[in-house]
Amino acid sequence: MRSLSIAALQTAPVPGEPEATLARLDREARAASRTAEHAQLLVLPELHLSALPGQFDDHADHAARVAVEIPGPLTARLEALAAETGLWLVPGSVYERGDDGRVYNTAVAISPDDGLVAAYRKAFPWEPHERSAPGHRFQVFEIPGIGRAGLAICYDGFFPESFRQLAWLGAEVVIHPTLTTTSDRSAELITARANAIFNQLFVVNLNAASPAGLGRSLIVDPEGLVRAEAGAGEELVTDVIDLDAVARVRRFGTAGVSRMWEQLDRGAAAELELPMYERGRIQPRPDRA
Repeated sequence: MRSLSIAALQTAPVPGEPEATLARLDREARAASRTAEHAQLLVLPELHLSALPGQFDDHADHAARVAVEIPGPLTARLEALAAETGLWLVPGSVYERGDDGRVYNTAVAISPDDGLVAAYRKAFPWEPHERSAPGHRFQVFEIPGIGRAGLAICYDGFFPESFRQLAWLGAEVVIHPTLTTTSDRSAELITARANAIFNQLFVVNLNAASPAGLGRSLIVDPEGLVRAEAGAGEELVTDVIDLDAVARVRRFGTAGVSRMWEQLDRGAAAELELPMYERGRIQPRPDRA
């Protein structure tokens, strides 16, 4: 077995206080590792360490005010926490100020041995409400001796291209931090399972707890079966997933019958015309061109 023990912390930040939220994460990471003493990976919700104000408070200049450099002082402190606890960290996402001066919504992966190993800028910000700039590249990273993980952020899950590209890059599990306060959370639960089924991989979809978000986090297996599901409040969602299950499902098929990746890999789609993806980019719809 290629086992990955996950501790997904469905929690909320200290509103408007990134420093206090980081201090709280330090305490909670240690508590989580005591509760799940075999945990290898700790996951936090989207924008957790950027500590957004309350849902109905003014967010106008918050992203610009709290945006950080990556790598920088914040990732250095996260690297120290990972090294001390022995945990891999995907601490949600943060507002990042890029070299171009734009603000991105960026998820990072921190190794306890090697520090910052991946940084992914959200490809599909929730427009028009989210003003961060979109990223242009999907990101996977290796957990040595275990397998390959991909990163997605919240609204990315509504775009099938996101998870399909991560799977094509070899992801066997997608870590998907989320911050959802709206009534489409029920739809997100469906897309989490659908993305797992379509791409035959694990999905860890972690939302913020009430009052920052609606909770209901999920861990889904490669056949779309829900392994763990949280309520609305603060909760530590734990599971030990076997990444060999991805190879099994892709070999024998979902429910033992549907082998989508095998069909793609043997070139069955080689002659299929996909004008939507010409020149490696999504093209405008014909009625919008």
